[in-house]
Amino acid sequence: MIQHKCKFGKKSHSIITEIETFYQFDTNGHNLANCTMQDIDFTKKKMKWDFYHFENTTFLGCNLTLDDQLTILKKGGIIFPKADHLPYNPFRKSMYTWQELMKPIDDHGDLDFHIYKHFEKKKFTPSVNEALYQRIHDHAMDDALRNYLQFDEKGMPSKKCVGIMGGHSAKRSDIFFYKTALTAKILTENGYFIISGGGPGIMEAANLGAYMAGKSTKDLKDAIEILSQESDFRKTEYLDLARAVIDKYPSTSESLAIPTWFYGHEPSNLFGTHIAKYFSNSIREDTLLAISMHGIVFAPGSAGTTQEIFMDATQNHYGTFNYYSPMVFLGRDRYQKETKLFPLLQSLSKGKAYGDLLYLTDSPYHVLRFLEGHEPVLRLSTS
Repeated sequence: MIQHKCKFGKKSHSIITEIETFYQFDTNGHNLANCTMQDIDFTKKKMKWDFYHFENTTFLGCNLTLDDQLTILKKGGIIFPKADHLPYNPFRKSMYTWQELMKPIDDHGDLDFHIYKHFEKKKFTPSVNEALYQRIHDHAMDDALRNYLQFDEKGMPSKKCVGIMGGHSAKRSDIFFYKTALTAKILTENGYFIISGGGPGIMEAANLGAYMAGKSTKDLKDAIEILSQESDFRKTEYLDLARAVIDKYPSTSESLAIPTWFYGHEPSNLFGTHIAKYFSNSIREDTLLAISMHGIVFAPGSAGTTQEIFMDATQNHYGTFNYYSPMVFLGRDRYQKETKLFPLLQSLSKGKAYGDLLYLTDSPYHVLRFLEGHEPVLRLSTS
């Protein structure tokens, strides 16, 4: 929600410029200058639009009567009509939950799958309208994330966000699935907020660990033992076992998942409580890295993880988002011997502000100790 000072008549007062509820709408009185109404059903009230002040006033996906639309257009308002023909709402005002995405639509699948199948048909050749709707949807995800994380004027979110990256194909029985989950559990218990790519493998382990915060290590191992009965997300048992863990271990712990429909249908894991799912993978990747201001933990992965490592290194190298953040590598053999990525980044970061923010370990507890001793570093202004 964004507010600014505005003079209307003889009085100066704060108005809400992003309006998502009738309460916010009524708060502004009759001043709608520079305001955006998002996904509100105005057909439930008798609206007297002639009494409202319009200037750069926009309606995104709102329900409006024909008379209301004509009056709004005559007053100079801009209307983006609802898109009921789409399986997704491009004008939504919140992130997803797994319950929403997993909701059965018909015998062919759930909402998540239906959106993917719609996207897949014209993935590389979308019409202009479809491409615009996808971009508007992804902007809605951006907006929901900003509202949830509440960034300050220097770009730091209100939560101590730590991203965890790694291979999507890691089995639930893999030792690094356990190490990643334990890392996320420990970090969450110590005030950090976990963010993952939202899919299976290491991403699921990250959200699982955050979900199990406050529970014993024995409970975590039991949860993983339950999950390990099936690691193929294409099989029905995969999600059923996740639901079994949720039923056995209720939790109020929160974490964020940022998946994409672009790579194919990998269902969003069920342990991320807030899901910002994107059509554009490039925007999703950049966002995921950018908001992880308190650091990123890289568990073993393949090409995708390697890409994320260098994207994060680039952001750190230039201080792109106003801070230099820790880069922690969980897996000595993988990053020091097999790929040599850690010594390469040490060389690349020599003399740079983020050079002291690189760390290599095999221990989840050492990850916590390093992050606690290495806060994000504010980039000095060059202007």
